[in-house]
Amino acid sequence: MNANQLITRYAAGERKFQGWNLHQANLCDLNLSGANFSGADLSGADLSGATLKGCDLTRANLTDADLNGANLSGTKMSDVNFIGAELTGTNLQQTDLSHADLRSANLVRANLLGANLTDAEVSGADFREANLSYAGLLGCNLNDADTSGANLTNAMITDREVSGTIMHASISHKWVTWAGSY
Repeated sequence: MNANQLITRYAAGERKFQGWNLHQANLCDLNLSGANFSGADLSGADLSGATLKGCDLTRANLTDADLNGANLSGTKMSDVNFIGAELTGTNLQQTDLSHADLRSANLVRANLLGANLTDAEVSGADFREANLSYAGLLGCNLNDADTSGANLTNAMITDREVSGTIMHASISHKWVTWAGSY
């Protein structure tokens, strides 16, 4: 499936796009609120400025996707792959990012107010100046994440998350992009 098919079907009222291959699709500045992209391949996609409020991105692959300035508030994203994704200034307020893989993701100035990041992998993630107030960070290993200038007011966090004692050895995500090499 391609971006044009998605746009046409969404405009016609369809919201179920589970498992679609939208590798490197240009979906910037689109309103796709309420769509179900669970298990979809959005790796390398341009979703900058897009509105994805209330979407289901459970187990979706967003490796190296551009979501700068996007609005994903209230979105379900458990087990999502955001490795290397660009999320600068993105609204992730009240999202479910439990068990998400955010390794090396750029979340500078992102709004994660009240987000659930329980057991998420955040090694090397950049949370500088991000709003993590009231976020659930239990089970995250923040040891190698950059949280300088981040707002952690009332975040659910213990010494375990910042001491590096949490290991994610059981992570077994296997992300495959079927679009071939590029």
